[in-house]
Amino acid sequence: MAIELNHTIVHSHDKRAEAQFVTDVLGLPAATPFGPFAVVEMGNGVSLDFMDVQGEIAVQHYAFLISEAEFDAVAARLRERDLPTWADPGHGRPGFNTHDGGRGLYFDSPAGHNLEVITKPYGG
Repeated sequence: MAIELNHTIVHSHDKRAEAQFVTDVLGLPAATPFGPFAVVEMGNGVSLDFMDVQGEIAVQHYAFLISEAEFDAVAARLRERDLPTWADPGHGRPGFNTHDGGRGLYFDSPAGHNLEVITKPYGG
C-alpha cells in the first residue's frame, strides 16, 4: 500500500468557527463532528480535523490545490469578507502570484493559520 496523508489536526480557540471559515471560503461541505474534532473533508480523502486548544496557537501553513474557477470563487469570497490576500507566504506583496503558469494567493484564518490556494502545483 502506498503511504498517503489521511488527516491532520488543526489547533484553534474555536474549532467550529475555524472549520466554518475554511468550508465557507473554500466552498466545501460543512464540517462534521467526530469526538473532540470538527472534521473538514477535502476532495482527495484527506481531512482537516479542527480541535480546540488553550493558550497560544502555533501558526501552521495549509495549501489547497484548486481549479481556476474555484480560485475565482475563493478570491471573491475573500473580497466579500474584506480580507486581504497576499502573493507570498510572508505577506509582503498584496494580491496573488502567477507561479508555474497558475495563480496562487495566501490569506489568514481566524486562528492565524497561513492558508494558501494554488491552481498549479509548485514546480509543475
